[in-house]
Amino acid sequence: MNTTPIRMGARAPALALLLACALAGTAARAALPAPTPAQQQAAAAKKAQADAQAARDKAALAASMDALSARWRGRAAAQGWRTHPPVAIAAAGTGAAAAATGAPAEGHAPAGQPDGKLTPAGAAAPMRSEKSGTAPPSTDVKAGPTKAEPAGAAPTVVKDTPKVHNR
Repeated sequence: MNTTPIRMGARAPALALLLACALAGTAARAALPAPTPAQQQAAAAKKAQADAQAARDKAALAASMDALSARWRGRAAAQGWRTHPPVAIAAAGTGAAAAATGAPAEGHAPAGQPDGKLTPAGAAAPMRSEKSGTAPPSTDVKAGPTKAEPAGAAPTVVKDTPKVHNR
């Protein structure tokens, strides 16, 4: 083992490299200049065009889903299948309009609960839960812990099984 002390001169290149990296990182984080009015207008036009395309795509998807649902319901009735009336789904608002009206943002609409609140019928419904003891346990739940095998019992896995060579 070498016990010679390391002089500061040996650490100088590493220290210089560390300092250079720190300064380069600071320069990279400098604020970008504000966009010009022309750039702002171009960005606004691009956003408006993207929003219009998204609205067209959303309308086309809704029309396609409605057509598919109507076709399925027609076939189901002809084949004697039981159908339920279609559920009306309100379009979820986005952005500032949703915030102003208090509507949930897109993708966060409550499922079957108006304004995200429990309906009176839902509040009056009896609560059934295995955890709270108001419902019977599921049939797939184990009745108790696995019993230990008696001493000297044969193992359930036999290690000397012959190898099969599939060719």
